[in-house]
Amino acid sequence: MTSVQQLQAGNADSDSAIPTRGELVARARAMIPALKARAAAAEIARKVPEETIRDFQEAGFFDILKPKRWGGFEMEPNAFFEVQMAIGEGCMSSAWVLGVLGVHPLQLGLFDLKAQEDVWSKDVTTLVSSSYQPVGKVEKADGGYFLSGQWSFSSGCQHCEWAFLGALIFPEAGGPPEYRTFLLPRSDYQILDTWHTFGLKATGSHDVKVERAFVPEHRTHKAMDGFLCRNPGQAVNTGDLFKLPWAAIFTRAVSTASIGATTDALKSFLEIAKSRVSTNTGIATKADPFVLSAAANTAAELEGMKVSLYKVFDDMMEEVRQGRDIAVDHRVFYKYQASRVARRCADMVDEMLLLSGARGIFMDNEIVRPWLDLKAGRAHIANNSNLAGLTLGGSFLGAPVMDTFL
Repeated sequence: MTSVQQLQAGNADSDSAIPTRGELVARARAMIPALKARAAAAEIARKVPEETIRDFQEAGFFDILKPKRWGGFEMEPNAFFEVQMAIGEGCMSSAWVLGVLGVHPLQLGLFDLKAQEDVWSKDVTTLVSSSYQPVGKVEKADGGYFLSGQWSFSSGCQHCEWAFLGALIFPEAGGPPEYRTFLLPRSDYQILDTWHTFGLKATGSHDVKVERAFVPEHRTHKAMDGFLCRNPGQAVNTGDLFKLPWAAIFTRAVSTASIGATTDALKSFLEIAKSRVSTNTGIATKADPFVLSAAANTAAELEGMKVSLYKVFDDMMEEVRQGRDIAVDHRVFYKYQASRVARRCADMVDEMLLLSGARGIFMDNEIVRPWLDLKAGRAHIANNSNLAGLTLGGSFLGAPVMDTFL
């Protein structure tokens, strides 16, 4: 047998070797001091350090949502998100990259088996980056398509050998275009150094440029297949994880790092409050009622967001276990909930920074980095609650749901 066949055969009865959710979270929490120590240099480099990616690989974080046939754990999404939140307490950029690169093994598992083999047959640790902006130009060809274009915001792309890129296919006979994700190897695209930002600096979310690369049919994934939860990869990856709506998991992957970063900011805020005394009023910060109220509100809001997150995926997992599809109205509501997380977190940290006094504006204030990262993270389109709110509010009043990224 080949090494891949041996891996697949061994995974048939290897569940006992899969770490528990608690073990994975403990590994993540143990990394927090190292992540904090690396954060400044990572921002200067505009890239998550190689040692951090290696730590994530060795801890099994990229395997949490990966198919078992490729050495993955196929765990429930909440295990992944709890790990991501813990990593966010050390470095939001690292948690963001983990969220994006760590959720892609699940989507690759939805592709045709040939595409999975293309990426993982030689090295099951190979990572995939993405940019789902529908900006690519598509030309139909025998057996596939020619793809061209330039995509922005490909987080963690320097650590990856493949990329998911979005584009629309326009029918020759007219009618609405079809959105697909195209899978390309590193040899088919260039990474352009474009990532110069005020926040999430270390995510290395550079542009990716493609000049008429051929993409075979099996390396494309139809958005409608993802929406219907009827994907070609489910022929071989039959676990309940792969029956979930792909988009619902991705939208949480770009919002959940915010919860970890806000948890870190709250801890820093409380440390400041323990000893700070205002030089203007002489009042101890820990006696300031506005400070106490902000701390209480932030802690309660964070707990509420976690409870909401866990309930959403517990409910969805139970639905698919029972053989039922996730109702569209529930998915619209879930997307709106996810879209509000980054903004709510940014607002809370904004208030804590204000209450830290004039010294709070200095870069050595430990609240500043998560504050800037949160401001940047909320700019992602999946974190735009205004757009998600239009769909949800409209559905309450009988408007048809046109969004299929649910």
